[in-house]
Amino acid sequence: MRAVVQRVMSAHVAVGSEIVGKIEQGLLVYLGVAQGDTQEDVKYISDKLANLRIFSDEAGKMNRSVLDINGGILLISNFTLCGDCRKGRRPSFDQAGAPEAANEFYEEVAHSLQDLGIDTATGQFKAHMHVSSCNDGPVTVLLDSTRVI
Repeated sequence: MRAVVQRVMSAHVAVGSEIVGKIEQGLLVYLGVAQGDTQEDVKYISDKLANLRIFSDEAGKMNRSVLDINGGILLISNFTLCGDCRKGRRPSFDQAGAPEAANEFYEEVAHSLQDLGIDTATGQFKAHMHVSSCNDGPVTVLLDSTRVI
């Protein structure tokens, strides 16, 4: 499971002309579910997102998590994060999870975050979405549940 995590002042996602998810200060997260992902990947990503200390404290150091600041998470499913661009000029998406399983894991991550008390908004799975955000910093980090040291 891969995630691109951006610290934002606000973010929203629209399908067509309808806004389907919106947050104020918090994290905009693009989540890619890969073949072979399991419940352990869901737990790892959910825990990292909830506790990743990338918000500033009084001293200006990145010492606070989205939980600490009572921020929100806008979670967007994005199978292209599982693309492999090493060969040729067009990405291969062979390692992306099957849509049914990917949607299930995506929803489980969203529910895990909500269960932790985080205001979690989502996009619409398999829809063409327009995502808008006001990045803060910018601060952007990559998470990959399979690259755990």
